[in-house]
Amino acid sequence: MKALIVDDDLVLADVLSFTLRRAGFQVVTAHDGQTALDAWRQENPDLIILDLNLPKLDGLTVCQRIRAQAQTPIIMLTVRGDDEDVVRGLEIGADDYITKPFSPRQLVARAQAVLRRAGITPVPGPLVAGDMTLDPSRREVYRAGQLLTQLTPLECRLLEVLMLNTGHVLTADTLINQIWGPAGGDRTMLKQLVHRLRSKLEPDPALPVYLETVPGVGYALVYRTPEI
Repeated sequence: MKALIVDDDLVLADVLSFTLRRAGFQVVTAHDGQTALDAWRQENPDLIILDLNLPKLDGLTVCQRIRAQAQTPIIMLTVRGDDEDVVRGLEIGADDYITKPFSPRQLVARAQAVLRRAGITPVPGPLVAGDMTLDPSRREVYRAGQLLTQLTPLECRLLEVLMLNTGHVLTADTLINQIWGPAGGDRTMLKQLVHRLRSKLEPDPALPVYLETVPGVGYALVYRTPEI
């Protein structure tokens, strides 16, 4: 799985490259619009992370030219206040956008979601939170290096989304959309899925130390040292 990162901020591009490599992507970078188009033609990436404000050719022009020839998934990077550019970008074919500043985990979650919607199956790398590691390719969870349990596909997808956003509360609607799609699940199904996942992960499911419920909002993956 190959990603093209296009951003003239060299520090941010390095951070994004590191993040996506850890998530299992091969990464190609470009720092201006013209180089981005050249890299897209030469490298044939599966995904493009595209900043709007670029030298030589702006991100909207790059998006428009790519979309005229291919359906490569594109996520735009924007700053607050660029609402008109976001709307225009989506109208000319961008698949999603992320507003700066954002967390690297959020970017990976959005990238994987965009690829799934495009019918492309990402090859995920191991995810780590505290002493817990998830290998999404095998749907296996390890604690302190020892195999803890194997998950069903839905359980694995729920844990993957939560681990990509460790410490952040995700609304029920966000989780439903990530796991089943906008019309594929409901809150009752999500609640049952959370219950099943807790039964496999938690030392005591009645006193969770990993999967926290935030009443009226949603769920978060946290880590507290289990009491002995």
